[in-house]
Amino acid sequence: MLVLGIDPGTATTGYGLIQVNGGSKFEAVEFGLIETSKNGEPHKRLALIEYELTKIIKMHGPDVMAIEKLFFATNAKTAIRVGQAQGVILLCAAKTNLPVFEYAPGSIKKMISGNGRADKKEMQRALRSLLGAGVRSKKHKKTHFDNEADALAVALCHVYTSVARLR
Repeated sequence: MLVLGIDPGTATTGYGLIQVNGGSKFEAVEFGLIETSKNGEPHKRLALIEYELTKIIKMHGPDVMAIEKLFFATNAKTAIRVGQAQGVILLCAAKTNLPVFEYAPGSIKKMISGNGRADKKEMQRALRSLLGAGVRSKKHKKTHFDNEADALAVALCHVYTSVARLR
């Protein structure tokens, strides 16, 4: 099973692909970012997310998409923009007949690190221990690795949840 994890965002959408080989063996196949210009027109930014994500889906042929549920308590403007990106992401899944599973941030953190309130660094350490030391920003570039790591965590959360369902 190949799981595509998504951390939705308008400026940066993180994605991560995890291949499951057997019940308990898995590996990070690829992870990265879909980035849009913060000065770009909103409709063009959303179109770019749709285009790039569709390319990733067609290239890798995942069996399922796992996406982080939208959760914001304060900034309504940001929540609306992220919600728009999430809508485009869900549309990509629908157009490619990809089943979608959504997970709350606290559930993902609890499943991966054992702590539902884990910070970014704690989550990245947990991911590296589970997926290997190669789970780092590419070529030591200063990137939004948080978004890539979050996407891998969502995918891994789905893997663990799926294995638990099978038992």
